[in-house]
Amino acid sequence: METFEFQAEARQLLQLVIHSIYSNKDVFLRELVSNASDALDKLRLQSLVDKELDADTSDLRIELEIDREQRTLTVRDNGIGMTRAQVVELIGTIARSGTAEFVSRWQQAKQDGTAELIGKFGIGFYSSFMVADRVVMVTRRAGEADGTRWESTGTDTYEISTVPDAPAGTSVTLHLKPADEDDHLHDYTDPAVLRRIVKRYSDFIAWPIRMRQPDAEPETVNSMKALWSRPAADIKPEEYTEFYRHVSHDWTDPLETIHLRAEGTLEFDALLFLPARAPYDLYSRAARRGVQLYIKRVFIMDDCEALLPEYLRFVKGVVDSADLSLNVSREILQQDRQIQTIRRRLVKKVLGTLRDMLAKDPDRYAGFWREFGPAVKEGLVNDPDNRSAILDVVQLASTHDPARPTTLRAYVERMKPDQTEIFYLVGEHRATLENSPHLEAFAANGIEVLLLHDPVDAMWVDLVGDYDGKAFASASRGEVELKTESDQAPAAEYDALLAWMGTRLAEKVKQVRLSTRLTTSAACLVSDAFDASPALEKLYRAMGQDLPQTKRILELNPQHPLVEKLRAAHGERGDDDTLAETAELLHAMAVLAEGGALDDPAGFTRRLADRLSRTL
Repeated sequence: METFEFQAEARQLLQLVIHSIYSNKDVFLRELVSNASDALDKLRLQSLVDKELDADTSDLRIELEIDREQRTLTVRDNGIGMTRAQVVELIGTIARSGTAEFVSRWQQAKQDGTAELIGKFGIGFYSSFMVADRVVMVTRRAGEADGTRWESTGTDTYEISTVPDAPAGTSVTLHLKPADEDDHLHDYTDPAVLRRIVKRYSDFIAWPIRMRQPDAEPETVNSMKALWSRPAADIKPEEYTEFYRHVSHDWTDPLETIHLRAEGTLEFDALLFLPARAPYDLYSRAARRGVQLYIKRVFIMDDCEALLPEYLRFVKGVVDSADLSLNVSREILQQDRQIQTIRRRLVKKVLGTLRDMLAKDPDRYAGFWREFGPAVKEGLVNDPDNRSAILDVVQLASTHDPARPTTLRAYVERMKPDQTEIFYLVGEHRATLENSPHLEAFAANGIEVLLLHDPVDAMWVDLVGDYDGKAFASASRGEVELKTESDQAPAAEYDALLAWMGTRLAEKVKQVRLSTRLTTSAACLVSDAFDASPALEKLYRAMGQDLPQTKRILELNPQHPLVEKLRAAHGERGDDDTLAETAELLHAMAVLAEGGALDDPAGFTRRLADRLSRTL
């Protein structure tokens, strides 16, 4: 027997699990039964794949064994079991890296940041210590000779030893605390209490849950009927909620439930859920994604990525088909025509559900979009077949209403009678976009501009091209035909200044010209009609693609006093060093105004300080 000491962070997290994370202590049984169900699923699948596996699958089951005299409850399964190394690893999840972050986030906001750990074996298993003073686990991996015993009081240490004659599977024995109804600590040796908890949380488990007590016949306490196979009209909302928690390992309620039964040449059942909040790792490449796949009610795999595209990776649930072969792998699924047919149906259903939610409950949809909008917009890049449907559910910030985003349909309905394009501006921060010089003439003419500030926006807006026949046009690209005071400017008077500045700034800009998009700012930078935007260039560089720097066009507002005085001074003094410095400052101001970074910020501040000092 070896004794191990919990690390300080693990002890702290244990206290959170026992005293803070679960408000309802009954969920310990849900967690243990869920772990047991997973173990049975894995053994069934392993036995199908490995015909040499020495395992009895004739009576796979979960048992609840009560000893009222000793005040113990044992949750036992004859599933896949664990090796000693897996016990150390999986039960040690609670002490892995990330614990400190979990504790910190929990302490800062008790309602945030827990979902990522709830589903890991460590947290679910350790919920046992809410109701038990001591927990003993004995497990043996299918095909292994020896078993492993793990024991702890959940305080400072735990013990691990080898058990030569352990039965296959896993048993968790809880030495229960005294019942305390005031603390919502029920008597978990009471068969009626266990029946109630199983009915509430685990009735849908596909394996029999048998309750054993002395001097009584074993009693099956769950219906074992897969929830997704039942008619939707017969299912209560709370049953959907508990099933969602089972498959998602989230403890909040789902935002939306999608129950689909497809009949015809390809039959399948799907029970999908849209979460209310995004997981912490939504944008992590290492995050698990996909829904559970069952074939003929037999569990095949978690996280079946082939069933849903990556931009819908937040969708949780189950798909069960009677028409697929049990002998499948992830590689085969990627190419399977039936899987591709199911995938198309699921994507269509999810996007249709989003469209209906947007139309019927815009406030609830706004909450969904805040959590998952950037992920959905990835589909505009990666899923051209469904691009039109995605565009219908996209919500974007715009100059129309600072407080509420707009749909593209609403934007088109508000367009000016003679307006033929959907104008947008791309950048890193909404505040920078809202104050951009590029918007001045649009605001003066009452033309709405979309403010696109998610990283993916720089990619999809160029790929999409148009919506409802209206082309997307950047407010910071090319020349715009808007009415401003500069339309009446004596352009010829500026020819000499523009030519001189174009030469002085040749290393930084492609051209210097007069602007028709500025009303109050002195200058702005714009991209040529077919050049990549700075936001897109930055995104590609962040992805490791080394793009050449694209020179942009510097536009001047001839009505601005600074530009007028610069023209007059240049006419009088020509190529003066002071005027060259002013030209440099004017370019730097345009870079900063759009949230860009200067090549030489120290030089800029030095020149600006010198210029200001001469004005005092």
